[in-house]
Amino acid sequence: MLYRPELNPLIVVLGPTASGKTDLAIHLAEQLGGEIISGDSRLFYRGMDIGTAKPTADQLARVPHFLVDILEPDEPFSLAMFQRLCNDKIIEIRSRTHLPILVGGTGQYIQAVTQSWQIPVQAADMQLRAALEEIGREQGVDALFRYLQKLDPPSALVIDHRNLRRVVRALEVIYHTGRRFSSQKTRGESPYYLIQIGITWKREELYQRIDTRIDQMITDGLVEEVERLRAKGYTPSLPSMSAIGYNEIYAYLMNEISLEDAIIFIKRKTRQFVRRQANWFKPNADDIAWFDQGADLLDRVRLYIQNRLVYSSKQ
Repeated sequence: MLYRPELNPLIVVLGPTASGKTDLAIHLAEQLGGEIISGDSRLFYRGMDIGTAKPTADQLARVPHFLVDILEPDEPFSLAMFQRLCNDKIIEIRSRTHLPILVGGTGQYIQAVTQSWQIPVQAADMQLRAALEEIGREQGVDALFRYLQKLDPPSALVIDHRNLRRVVRALEVIYHTGRRFSSQKTRGESPYYLIQIGITWKREELYQRIDTRIDQMITDGLVEEVERLRAKGYTPSLPSMSAIGYNEIYAYLMNEISLEDAIIFIKRKTRQFVRRQANWFKPNADDIAWFDQGADLLDRVRLYIQNRLVYSSKQ
């Protein structure tokens, strides 16, 4: 056995969009006896495959994957629900003496698990929420976001200024409690022996990978995928459909923009998203082992993990 179960190890593979997290995690799982838990909020939803760069059927078959395709696009989900499900899956994987590997680029989902966030339980105030959403529709989500910047600058740094649902939720909690939304996600002590792996790229090389990936998504049928979702009644107002790519293609299908403009917007917003992803991990960068992408990435990462596990088992 590679490790003593009492170590309670959790491997985390993180990095920006298009950095190669999926391929690395699958190879690590195959070589180290691991099973994968998705920490990417975009992969939860069925029927949203191309635009989310979901692992292919072949990739999913190579090693067990969890928290992929667990919801319909109109089903509600929350950070607290993810945290509970993820912790349950870690226990389940460990019961098989396998190595849990948490993979994703959604910073708050990863940190909710690795930092044992004590997530505030604030019941939804539907009347307040409706009022805030109405302001967002009339004045634009940017107007609400400016309120959030004044009331809670730390939250504004990591919440997408275009995501009406998340902006409204943060303001809703602030108005109810009188406290910053960011201050209510307190950090606990992690129950896991964390080995966090980050993948880095030179910025321009990563941008080129992003552009190539998005062009391939169009070739693979992203427009048709969004059309199928639209035919089922799923609209851009759903949180799931706020994922980059779906809103833009939906606008194209509604003849609001050209396909060429939709692709330009998707590439631009994905680059902006990459910069926000970096904000999530900067405060904890010293706890993450960063690896530059390269031909021998898998060997370097595997050796690092094995050394950490073997070293710790001798303590």
